[in-house]
Amino acid sequence: MHISKSTSTMNSSTIQSGTLAFRKVNLAFFAAGFVTFITLYDMQPLLPEFAREFGISPAWASLPLSAASLTLAVAMLLAGTLSETMGRKPVMMGALFLTSILALSTAFCHSFSSLVVLRFIQGLVLAGLPPVAMAYLNEEIEPATVGTAMGLYISGNAIGGMSGRLFTATVTDFFSWNLALGLVGLISLGLSCYFAFNLPPSVNFRRRPFEYRYFFTSVLQKLRDPHLLCLYGISFMVMGSFVTLFNYITFRLLGGEYGLSHTVVSLVFLTYLLGAYCSSTVSKLVNRFGRFLTIRACVATMFAGIVLTLARPLPLVILGIAVFTCGFFGAHTVASTWVGRHAKTAKAQAAALYLFFYYLGSSLSGTAGGFCWAGAGWHGVVGFIGMLLLAALVFTVILARLSVGLGKIPLSARS
Repeated sequence: MHISKSTSTMNSSTIQSGTLAFRKVNLAFFAAGFVTFITLYDMQPLLPEFAREFGISPAWASLPLSAASLTLAVAMLLAGTLSETMGRKPVMMGALFLTSILALSTAFCHSFSSLVVLRFIQGLVLAGLPPVAMAYLNEEIEPATVGTAMGLYISGNAIGGMSGRLFTATVTDFFSWNLALGLVGLISLGLSCYFAFNLPPSVNFRRRPFEYRYFFTSVLQKLRDPHLLCLYGISFMVMGSFVTLFNYITFRLLGGEYGLSHTVVSLVFLTYLLGAYCSSTVSKLVNRFGRFLTIRACVATMFAGIVLTLARPLPLVILGIAVFTCGFFGAHTVASTWVGRHAKTAKAQAAALYLFFYYLGSSLSGTAGGFCWAGAGWHGVVGFIGMLLLAALVFTVILARLSVGLGKIPLSARS
């Protein structure tokens, strides 16, 4: 078996684990993931600041984040198809440079409406990276190590999200949110240059002319696949719950119950380091226990974490956030890799639809959670997140039954 595997890998045009090209791809996508999340979520710890400065409710203060997530979700449907015509790397480069410039521009906003408009546009241009990155990795990396490469890319997302939140909160505490956002834009420009110079060009990509008919038929084909629909449902629920938690935990920790500063509250986002670790190692659990058991365990871990945040002692609240974060990044890594492996054609479109539901969950649930916070405080937020996670578990059960029905997994693997 070892000889057969070696021969097949040597004859393959995919990038092999352990090579210089593999390391360059991983580092380039780590940088890309960092830029994606630092520019998308740098405003999350600033929501209480927006509510105070502009005199608006927490739900309205979430609009700069939700507007970018919503346009990102919609535009990604087209971005995947555009990359089939224009090429993977050019689309990703354009997305990174434009989002970096727009991030820099938000530093000069002096009204809430102008901030929301810029974020609306930023979501549109940022759409050129996430689905195309997933397609590139599934096309260019050898199948046996795609999960590892995807995990490292998602680790970049995690560390970018953590760094952006820590950085903007701390700079805002000592200076202003305008300066914090301007510095994020400059950092992102530098990392975009690194990505452009270090990512190898596509080898296994096959260009095809842009056709509206192909776009719609491709979307419909994916939406008729019950396996993909379940994975899309899981992405909506877990991302919606994740963003809701981090949107409103800042209001709780800054408020009268704890009265912490922005800088201290930003330390909560250090839990992203655990998420980065989980996303890069969850493939080992999949290899040992299978995708079905692993993804259920990840969602169950999120549920345990959110329940733990109901405790009053701050250390237990932080522990709950950490547990929840580990479960989220594990579930996201398993589901996103699963989509790429299941889709036999139009992988970029399959990835785009996965991320459409992922960021749609972020946008809709992230704002809806604000009304739960206003109506019932943290207990209302936890109840809302709990319902989302129960729905995600239902999707995992349906997914397992579908696979058993098609003979893809034995009955013993359902649990």
